[in-house]
Formats: sequence, C-alpha cells, structure tokens
Amino acid sequence: MLIGVPKEIKNNEYRVGLTPAGVRELVAQGHGVLVQCGAGSGIGLDDDRYLAAGAELVVDAEQILRRAELIVKVKEPQPHECDWLRAGQILFTYLHLASDGELTRRLLASGATCIAYETVIDARGSLPLLAPMSEVAGRMAIQAAAHHLEKAQGGSGVLLGGVPGVAPAQVLVLGGGVVGTNAARMAVGLGARVAIVDKSLARLRELDEAFGSRIVTLYSTLDAIEQQLALADVVVGAVLIPGAAAPRLVTRKQLALLRPGSVLVDVAIDQGGCFETSRATTHEQPTFIVDGIVHYCVANMPGGVARTATFALTHATLPYVLKLANAGWRVALRDDAGLRGGLNLHEGVATHPAIAELFSLSYTDPASL
Repeated sequence: MLIGVPKEIKNNEYRVGLTPAGVRELVAQGHGVLVQCGAGSGIGLDDDRYLAAGAELVVDAEQILRRAELIVKVKEPQPHECDWLRAGQILFTYLHLASDGELTRRLLASGATCIAYETVIDARGSLPLLAPMSEVAGRMAIQAAAHHLEKAQGGSGVLLGGVPGVAPAQVLVLGGGVVGTNAARMAVGLGARVAIVDKSLARLRELDEAFGSRIVTLYSTLDAIEQQLALADVVVGAVLIPGAAAPRLVTRKQLALLRPGSVLVDVAIDQGGCFETSRATTHEQPTFIVDGIVHYCVANMPGGVARTATFALTHATLPYVLKLANAGWRVALRDDAGLRGGLNLHEGVATHPAIAELFSLSYTDPASL
C-alpha cells in the first residue's frame, strides 16, 4: 500500500503523522511511504532521516493527497486539502467532526473513508489513540493556567503553588478522565489545591485511591460546580463524550461566580468546548477575556510541545497504521471492532452514530460494510 504523510499546516502545528522509525517499519513490510519535504523539520526530524528510513520525499501536499491510498496525519485536513481527497482513499487522523459541520460536509463530499483517532476503542473500552494527546494536553493545561494567571497575561496575579504564608491557587478540574487526571497530577505537583468533579462514582473512587488527601473528589451536580467556581482560580474543562459534542458545564452567567482574572482552560474545545463562552484559539493568540475571565481555548494544545507529542502519538498509532496497510481497511475493521469504532465517514455516508445524530445524517452501521 502507498501511505502518504503530508506536512501539517494548522497554526503553529509542528507534529507529524509518522516518525522515521514508523516509516522504516512500513517500508520493511513492503509498503511505500510518501513524506512531504519538511514535514518533521520543525521538531528535528529532518528529510534525510526520512530518506534513510526508505521514504520518498515529495515537495507538495497535493501530490501526496492525490496519490496515496492511506493518508496518515495528525490534525483534520484543511478545506483545500479536502478537495484533493477521493473515494477509495483512507484518511487516518484526528477529525473531531462534532465541532465542525463544514469539515464533515467536505469529507462526505470527497467520498473518502475517514477513520478518526479519537473514536478508536481498545479491548478495555478506552480510547488508545486519544489517550497520549490527552495526557499531554492535561499536563499542558496546568502550565498554561499558571502562565496566564500572571498579571501581565491578564490573570489575577496568583502564583499557582503559593509560597510559605500565602495560600496556593485553587484548581477545579471538570472531568476525571485522562485529561483531568493528568491536569490534577501536574497541579498537585506544583502545590495547588485541587478539586475534581465527575459523574462516575467508580472513577471518583479510583482518583481518591490514587491521590488520597492531596485532592478533593466531588460528584458532579450544578450545586457542586457552582460552589467550586466561587473558590477557583483555575478551571480546567476536561469532559469528553467520544465522537459527540462536549457538554456545556459552565454558562456565561456562572462566570460571575469566579474572581476577575481567573483562568478557564478548555481542553474540550476540539469537541466544541465545555464552557458556553469558549471559542477556538491558536498558539499565536491563545487567550481572550470574557467578563473579566481569561479563556485559554487552543484547539491543538499538544502542538505546543510537538516533539514530545509526535513520539507519544505515533507510538500509539503505528500498530493501527500497520494493520490498515497490511490487511486493507475492510479486513482490518472487520477483525478489530475497536478500530471499526473509529470509522466516522465512508463514501459519503455517516458511519458513527454520534455524528449522524448531531448533523441529522442517515447512519450506516460500519459492520454492514
């Protein structure tokens, strides 16, 4: 199979879909790999390393997207890239279609078979291709919050960990999944006081066992969230419904409960965000202020630590890329129900129930394909 790896072109996005080691594995198993010139240069993966691994270097993305049978990316294709896709191709990347009706429409029109990293499921029911970036984003959320709490950044001027004689910041984490757990770990490590809110009692028990008295765990209700908002210096939105839009847990009216200069970090922005006032931002302009509250809503947070993120992501995706390349998508999805869960769109039809419901599309069960 011919696999294509175009350069990512989203704002300040330096991750790459395959490392040279990944290319070498594919070439060793008889596949061809096209890599766009400069695709990994931003993180020290120069073209000569891809050549040494057996890749064919291609100057422009259009040639890759038109020639390749399997396209491996990191972020969703941009509008002009969608125009180069076709039926019979496999697109394997993060899609986050629930927050982007226009992208959904363009991909449907292309006829391509679109498999989204974020809805692939493993045997334990977890999300193995979302997890590495959730780990990165959860940890980055606290770094970003600590920075934007600084007065010069529009924050309240609070030091996250405090100092002797001065209380540390209070961090509220909405959602106790991978993002929330990693955010809590970083916040605790920096000396902040942390509360985690979640609807799963089982998950709250796990968090209580993992962190002990270093955090407070709370069952998610309107009362619990509002009480914690009144105390919080930082709120991390870390709620996920796989494939669907994130629930809105904090309204604009509730911003009045927060102290001016508090920081909201919406890690769920790829799925539409879990704060009513959220809108996607970039690494170039990461924040905006609503009613005195700093909002950090960067849609590709892990792109800020692109080298770490690339290796973490490709270690997770490579086994699936090999499976798709070696067996073809039909056999690979037939034999792996979890990978089948990643199929969002195929030849102009919706094959993920959440996407079909959200955009009022007819749904086709992937198993029928």
